[in-house]
Amino acid sequence: MLAPPAPNVPPSLEAEAEASLDRLAGDWHIWQLRRGHRFSADDMLTAWMAANVAPDASDLLDLGAGIGSVGLMALWRMHVEARLLMVEAQDVSHALARRTVATNSLEGRVSLRLGDLRDLASVPESGRFDLVTGSPPYIPLGKGVVSPVPQRAACRMELRGSILDYARTAARAMRPDGWFVACMASADPRGDQAFADAGLTVHVRQEVVFRAGQPPMITLFAGRHLPGATDHRPPLLIRDAQGEWTDAYLALRAEMGTVVVRPVRGGAG
Repeated sequence: MLAPPAPNVPPSLEAEAEASLDRLAGDWHIWQLRRGHRFSADDMLTAWMAANVAPDASDLLDLGAGIGSVGLMALWRMHVEARLLMVEAQDVSHALARRTVATNSLEGRVSLRLGDLRDLASVPESGRFDLVTGSPPYIPLGKGVVSPVPQRAACRMELRGSILDYARTAARAMRPDGWFVACMASADPRGDQAFADAGLTVHVRQEVVFRAGQPPMITLFAGRHLPGATDHRPPLLIRDAQGEWTDAYLALRAEMGTVVVRPVRGGAG
C-alpha cells in the first residue's frame, strides 16, 4: 500500500514508480521504488564493515547515499548520540531518503544534503567525520548497458564519478584518525588504487564470495590516514555449494538487525 506523499517530494517520485516500505534494520524501515534501485547485500556489507572497524563513531558521513541504506544501517549499529550526514545527487533518491528519515523519526540524528559528492560546495567539511562510507557504482560508461530507469542507472553506472572520487572526498572530510569504508568490484583494481591515490592506507580488506566455488564478486575496504599493515581477512562466504546461507552470513545479518531463521529441512523428527 502506497503511503501518502511526503512533504516536498518532487512529482517525479510518485510518477516514476510505486514505492514500498521495507524492513532495513531492527525496527527501522526504508522507502524504495518497486521498479527502481533497491538496497542490496553490498550496502549491508559495507555498513557492517563500517560498524566493525569504527563501532564508537559519533560523526558519520555517507557519500552518494542514494536511498540511505548504507548510512542508516551503519548508524543503526552506533550509540544513540551518533549523528549522520547523507549526501546524494539524485532528487528521487534524496526524496525517498528524506521520507525514510521521517518515517523512522530520525530527524534529530540524520541530516540530508542534495548535492554531488565531487562538488566542494556539497561536502565543504574538512577533517570533521570519524567515519565515512560509500557504496559507489562499479561500471564505467561504455562497459555496460545503461538502465532506462534513471535512478537505477546512476546506482550502477559511473554517471557522477567513481570510487576514485569517493575516496578523494572522504580523505578530505574525515578526521586524521577517521575511517573510510567502501566496497568495489573485486576484479577492478581501482579499489586499491583509489585509497592509495587519496593518501589513505587500507587497514582492512575482505573479499566476498556469493556462492562456494565462484570467484569473489566484491571487496570491502577500510582505510585511514594513519599508516599500518593491511589485515587481509579471509573471504566472507554468503552461500555454500548447496545454495544455503552460511553460518557466518547468518550471524552477520543478525548483527545488522536482520534476523533470519534457517528453514528446517526434512520435516519433524
